[in-house]
Amino acid sequence: MSKTLAELAQQLKETNKKVQLIYAFNGTGKTRLSREFTQLITSQPLEHGHVVAGEAVGHKILYYNAYTEDLFVWNNDGEPKLKIQPNSFTDWILNEQGQDQNVINYFQHFSNGKLTPRFNAEYTNHDGIRVKVFSEVTFSFQRGNDERSDKIKISKGEESHFIWSIFYTLLDLVIGITNVPELSERESNQFDHLQYIYIDDPVSSLDDNHLIELAVGLATLIKNSYFHGKEGVKFIISTHSAIFYNVLYNELGLKSGLILSQFDDGTYQLEEKKGDSNKSFSYHLHIKNNIKNAIEQKSVQRYHFALLRNLYEKTANFLGYERWSDLLPGDKSAYAKRIMNFYPHNTLSNEEIAEPTEPEKEMVRYLLDNLNNYGYLTQKAENDAL
Repeated sequence: MSKTLAELAQQLKETNKKVQLIYAFNGTGKTRLSREFTQLITSQPLEHGHVVAGEAVGHKILYYNAYTEDLFVWNNDGEPKLKIQPNSFTDWILNEQGQDQNVINYFQHFSNGKLTPRFNAEYTNHDGIRVKVFSEVTFSFQRGNDERSDKIKISKGEESHFIWSIFYTLLDLVIGITNVPELSERESNQFDHLQYIYIDDPVSSLDDNHLIELAVGLATLIKNSYFHGKEGVKFIISTHSAIFYNVLYNELGLKSGLILSQFDDGTYQLEEKKGDSNKSFSYHLHIKNNIKNAIEQKSVQRYHFALLRNLYEKTANFLGYERWSDLLPGDKSAYAKRIMNFYPHNTLSNEEIAEPTEPEKEMVRYLLDNLNNYGYLTQKAENDAL
């Protein structure tokens, strides 16, 4: 049954599980769902798009998503510097906890050991006390033979991973603190009310090996976090990465996952997916059945063309074809390619694009049947959730 994002956020809140793992294609609404959930949990305004560690004891949620990067802005006047917007997130982890070197070590492990961040501090007076505040980051690169490039601008992918490194360091500390059950014995009472940690697509720019390693490390932190009955921090993790999902599912020993889907009318669905197919990530079977059911129920919509194209891309990649269009039947390839490119990537409003015509709907059936010729989709599902 389709729901609004607010209703899905309530569904996540009412589920008493330590970990809820969500898979969705890009653009489906993962980040919007994370914001809806955050606003449901806390009455505090979002700080730069997210709730962070802060001066208030009452924070109930920490989360990481694309908005977290808004805390960092490049200053390109003269030497490039990554400016840190004033916020309690970096203030706690860098100033109070002095974790800048741990952030650097983690960042270099997953990027390049020769690429070095430098946290630059400035001093301000606060109630008559001289306080150190980290306000910017510069980056240098050691090229060898004592040659060094100072204050360079890193790539968007490196920047994303650097910001995740700060959040991961925070996460490690927070779990260590909240694992102490007696509040009076904790080294900090800043997270006594913490209930949820929501992570949306942490790093998509890593190669597969590093992405797997990151997922294993995150899973280890989660497994080591205290949770008994209704007590302890709950985790919600959403991703569009099949590998990241697969590794987390296996490492955490989960029994089910969730698939987020968006419909043309602006509603959504979180479908539970059980069984071993999560481990092998046979979501091509889920996509196939989704399209097949729409054909049988005569309810093909525009988004089914995007699913169909995704299915072709997965099949072509599995079979070693250079392009997904190589799988199209020759006599209808031009027409099929046109509609499969048009519907998933159109930028027009819903009102300007009519419902798929009957010939186009029939083409969905034809193209789905065509894939059976390649054998990739003939394997049987191993569980009733497909």
